[in-house]
Amino acid sequence: MRLFRSVALSLGALLGMSGLAYALVRVQVDLSTQRMNVSTGDGESYSWPISSGRAGHLTPRGRFHPQRMFAMVHSAKYNNAPMPHSIFFTGAYAIHGTNAVGALGRPASHGCIRLAPGNAAKLYELVQAEGASISIVGALPEGYRQVAAHRHRRVASALAYAPHRRARSLREWMEDPIGPR
Repeated sequence: MRLFRSVALSLGALLGMSGLAYALVRVQVDLSTQRMNVSTGDGESYSWPISSGRAGHLTPRGRFHPQRMFAMVHSAKYNNAPMPHSIFFTGAYAIHGTNAVGALGRPASHGCIRLAPGNAAKLYELVQAEGASISIVGALPEGYRQVAAHRHRRVASALAYAPHRRARSLREWMEDPIGPR
């Protein structure tokens, strides 16, 4: 009788867990189109523009699951940049909200996947409730590789012509603390 009960409980638990597998939020990111498609176990679906990693800072591709989630975190590596509703999926890479919504739809990040703040909050809520599987496919669009490389060259040449200011000596400072006007 005890054996029958334990087998029945195990079978019930197994069937209950199989239902959970279908409740996962499915997050599909296409780097080529810079879009994220989200579908839930309840039949809800969303399609949002993203910004992925630009040239030199590519977003990793593959299949992932959320590792850590934070309602708000700041990037220690990139000037304490805010990363609201962060879902870390591998190492230091996350899906998170951004205030740079004008860049959505094209590669612009250091490898993370950026979303509009409202979309990031919605995704965070769904993943927190149901879990998720994350699939990242595609490649950086060809035109953006060239634009990123060209932009890098232009910035370097502009910095090469920056004027060098000579520091004033202590004697010059004592004679005129404010300096030339």
